[in-house]
Amino acid sequence: MRLTILGGGGFRVPLVYRALLADPADSVSEVVLHDTDSRRVAVIAEVLTRLAEGHPAPVPVRVAQSLDEALAGADFVFSAIRVGGTAGRIRDERIPLAEGVLGQETVGAGGVLYGLRTIPVALHIAERVAQLAPAAWVINFTNPAGMVTEAMSQVLGDRVIGICDSPVGLVRRAARAAGLGPAAFESGRVGYDYVGLNHLGWLRSLTFEGAELLPRLLGDDSALASFEEGRLFGAEWLQTLGALPNEYLHYYYFRRETLDSLRDTRETRGEFLDQQQGGFFERAAAAGGPDAVYALWERTRLEREETYMAHSREATGGWQRDSHDLEGGGYDRVALALMHAIVRNSGTRLILNVRNGTTVPQLAPDAIVETVCEVTAHGARPLPCAPLREDQLGLMLQVKAVERAAVVAATRKDRGAALRALALHPLVDSPAVAARILERAAKED
Repeated sequence: MRLTILGGGGFRVPLVYRALLADPADSVSEVVLHDTDSRRVAVIAEVLTRLAEGHPAPVPVRVAQSLDEALAGADFVFSAIRVGGTAGRIRDERIPLAEGVLGQETVGAGGVLYGLRTIPVALHIAERVAQLAPAAWVINFTNPAGMVTEAMSQVLGDRVIGICDSPVGLVRRAARAAGLGPAAFESGRVGYDYVGLNHLGWLRSLTFEGAELLPRLLGDDSALASFEEGRLFGAEWLQTLGALPNEYLHYYYFRRETLDSLRDTRETRGEFLDQQQGGFFERAAAAGGPDAVYALWERTRLEREETYMAHSREATGGWQRDSHDLEGGGYDRVALALMHAIVRNSGTRLILNVRNGTTVPQLAPDAIVETVCEVTAHGARPLPCAPLREDQLGLMLQVKAVERAAVVAATRKDRGAALRALALHPLVDSPAVAARILERAAKED
């Protein structure tokens, strides 16, 4: 089975390859990397060479020079591109902040700007997949994942599936806080109800062998304080919600505190990553062999994990991340589980970004939602879920309207739709602000 990774020079590609090397099924026979940055993909290929050392049967890796070469013959395509690079991310963050609203890669005005730039490229990829590898499954890592998956699904239908590691990370942390070990989670005896959009969802039920655990967890202040989402949102607010929100909902529920921590920052997350990863690739190119490159990559990876969502943690007391969450990965495990479920027709349950169907009746059937799915050889089927509360549904409907307007704007070059996407976002407080953000972004692109 051939796996193609678009954005093959991405910093987290070694996590995917490491998961493939640890796969006892040896399900992937070849990995093909493609990236528009030849220097970066060469460095990442060196890291993969070091990971493969000593392995009895390492997965062969090949670098493709063109998109069409990379796609031809692929069984699975991982799309993990970053259109505009980290420089684009910096603009997406700084332009909104200059107008006094949140700048973040996937949330708020920054997420809309990133989507407007990325969707045309993602659609081109989808069209080439449909032409060159029509039987392939596309697994979309590219952010904003829900928005990009929705655009690609217009070409590929259900053969594109979006993934994110935030929901499964939340479920694992909640299960651990409720007293369940990793073995219980891996056994399949842990059940959960999670629904929303990408980076905007709620864990509303957590069961073990059919017994509900969430109310007891929500009522235990010390248990809530033992994991990331409990510390981010605080026991009182979680008990008021009666659910565990995805970590990115901190930007919505605590927008003032988060904005205060960002407004006067000397360095946004994009600026940190631009300096950190730019420095990594520059040093790696002169490091002198796979061992040195790998050691440098591992040090850089750990620093990246330690600083994840630092501004939100600063706004809630400045606590440090748990060691469990510094291992890296998440995307890789979800992607591998998804591939296995399709190949083996296993009926595995995973939280994925897929077409809604009738899962949330108030949304269009083709709208992409993030929810629990059953995965077989036919793809991912969203499972029925309990009705959403009015506050959950209201936020989903508003943000979905933003996402769909952004897709229209990007595909039709429609300025009115772009303005609507920005102005209707709950984290943008004025149409005039939205118009200025749009105008400045157009000038700086």
